[in-house]
Amino acid sequence: MSVLKHPPVIKTSPSEASISPAKVPPEILRLAMFVIYLLSLFYTNFLQKKRRIFFFKFELYKNRISSIINLDNKTRGSLYMKKNIKHFLFLAAAAGTGIHLMNRTVNRTACMKEILSSHPGHYYDWKHGRIYYTKTGSGAPLLLIHDLHPASSSYEWSRMMKKLEKTNTVYTIDLLGCGRSDKPNITYTNYLYVQLISDFIQQVIGSKTNIAVTGLSSSFLIMAFTVMACNMEKNLFKKIILINPEEMSVLNRTPDKKKNVAKFLLDLPVIGTFLYNTTVHELKINRMFREKYYYKKQLISTKAQDVYFEAAHLGEGAGRYLYASIISDYTNISITHALKNIENKICIIGSRERPHSVEILDEYTECNHNIETAYLSNSKYLPQLETPDKVNEILQVFLNNQ
Repeated sequence: MSVLKHPPVIKTSPSEASISPAKVPPEILRLAMFVIYLLSLFYTNFLQKKRRIFFFKFELYKNRISSIINLDNKTRGSLYMKKNIKHFLFLAAAAGTGIHLMNRTVNRTACMKEILSSHPGHYYDWKHGRIYYTKTGSGAPLLLIHDLHPASSSYEWSRMMKKLEKTNTVYTIDLLGCGRSDKPNITYTNYLYVQLISDFIQQVIGSKTNIAVTGLSSSFLIMAFTVMACNMEKNLFKKIILINPEEMSVLNRTPDKKKNVAKFLLDLPVIGTFLYNTTVHELKINRMFREKYYYKKQLISTKAQDVYFEAAHLGEGAGRYLYASIISDYTNISITHALKNIENKICIIGSRERPHSVEILDEYTECNHNIETAYLSNSKYLPQLETPDKVNEILQVFLNNQ
């Protein structure tokens, strides 16, 4: 019977069993090989007294090894840079998608109630876009023009329509870039609206027209009188009513580099819409009503705020193009010379609670002493919405006075 002999078992301690050969970086191996090579080369050449060849070869191989090491560093840096670029592009795409979804959410929320779209009207096919307008009543034509702001629309005159249409053929208009009218990606200028009002009166109304206008829009109406007078077309306009016109010092401002940067950012597709939405979001519009538009806060209606919020966002945020032109002062123009030469009857209605209202009206009357003025109490920037009966009374007296 044979006995199987097992090989002896060699016991190892846990510390010895856990030891594994270390991985040496390739750069260290190359450097060690280079040192060994140098030592052998030095020994050979020193014995043979060939120092010149030694130093030549030393520099040669030194440059070779250095280039290898540097190449690895460059490659490593290139890979790291590519990785960072990929991360940046991913984050940019994610941020862009998030902002785009936010923009769509804001636009859908603003237009959800469809208050403006529920009001029927007509469209005038103008050369720069379709212009929404309404026509009601009978009598002498009266054109009502709202303030120039992307949140404004002909709704501004809604509380005066029923009384005015009893004695007038009343036209209201949504200016280009506002409300239900088209909002093209162009630079909006004062002369653009001069052309619009002149063409609208000629091609739609077709007869001499009385005009009432609010705020910043007063400037291009005054310029329209001068332009039409130069073109021998004085029969387009009759009487003018300006409600809280803009300060002349503001109208004298011109575009500059900083303002053009703001315009450039707002014109961008996704980022521009996001910046615009932060400016005309619901809270900002509600604040405008409380601080600028109305004097008595209890008279502010939720419907009016909803309409302005909707008007600002109709067209998927395309109102930003007009807004960019306004804050960059492209819609401004000096009206001093034009105002002096107007011979038509002009009435300016100012709200006493509007800051600097008396000073503003004095500026206008100094340019043209034939201007009539009337002041309203307990109202601010939009008295036709806050105190429509008082505004209507002044309009009727002025329009019927021969």
